[in-house]
Amino acid sequence: MELLIKTNGQARCVYDEAIDLTKLGQVTIRRASHVEPKGVDQWLSDLSPVGGPVLGPFATRSAALAAEVAWLAANWLSQS
Repeated sequence: MELLIKTNGQARCVYDEAIDLTKLGQVTIRRASHVEPKGVDQWLSDLSPVGGPVLGPFATRSAALAAEVAWLAANWLSQS
């Protein structure tokens, strides 16, 4: 898990249960995307909750999840 800690003490990450974030203090979790099926054997990653695009379609849910995490790491994680 990549964890960004800002100078004001706030932290930001893509949540994945790698560490117990409650040990760092108060935790607020919000949805960054929706990974949903589209038709038969197609998946989309909708990143609109964080102002991002819709990615896909992907042949598997795991591919859609991987694309979601990669986009969040590259485009959302380090934003203010």
